[in-house]
Amino acid sequence: MQVQEIETSTPILELRKICKNFGGVHALDDVNLKIYPNEILALVGDNGAGKSTLVKIISGLYLPDSGEIYFNNKIIKGKNPLQIRGLGIETVYQDLALVDTRDVGQNFFMGREPTIDRWGIWVDQKKVKDITKETIEKLGITIPSLKTDVRNLSGGQRQAIAVAKTILWGAKIVIMDEPTAALGITESKKVLNLVKRLKEHNVAVIIISHNLMHIYDVADRIVVLRGGKKVGSRIKNKSKPDEIVKLIMGVEKFEINKS
Repeated sequence: MQVQEIETSTPILELRKICKNFGGVHALDDVNLKIYPNEILALVGDNGAGKSTLVKIISGLYLPDSGEIYFNNKIIKGKNPLQIRGLGIETVYQDLALVDTRDVGQNFFMGREPTIDRWGIWVDQKKVKDITKETIEKLGITIPSLKTDVRNLSGGQRQAIAVAKTILWGAKIVIMDEPTAALGITESKKVLNLVKRLKEHNVAVIIISHNLMHIYDVADRIVVLRGGKKVGSRIKNKSKPDEIVKLIMGVEKFEINKS
């Protein structure tokens, strides 16, 4: 089937012929991928398709065995995770990397606390509060209080805080790994609305999900991986879920069981 690509500006991130092997396992095989500014790109595929490996390569956790990675037309292959984050590429994993016993503001500024003295000892609590409040309001996030410990927030609120942190530190691309996993319907909808608001704030999003209903709610484009290969790229408005399922399953004739 013909690959469909969005006709738009220069991609903000481009992967060319990415390969990654683990022993005799070809985790990724000549994968090409483009992410455009303000685009919500869904990355889908069955378990073992190569999604997580691809994300870890983008985020600098893995080095590809071959291939090139470009960010804003500059090659970034070989940069470590800290350098990748410095470019504005943030990844929100399923474990969220939040400290449960700290409040919302403390989680926002963990390791980057603004100080009011020359020695960097005393944290500027007013600045922490004001910036956290401004960021949360900008993204339309509702929480009981900025002083609430993260452990007392719902799953959807925790996910929102993890995403909001990336915006605070200037994210240009946010990668979200199964952001609605284990969330109920109401909480999932809040997270999906947050994904849409990221786009409104000029942030590109790569979202990994097994839930096609959620994918079709937020995505502009859907890329399918199977067995470490990219097997399709579809513009959401020009495709149907059964076509995506066919690509995921690797069958030409497939009917969704509607029972």
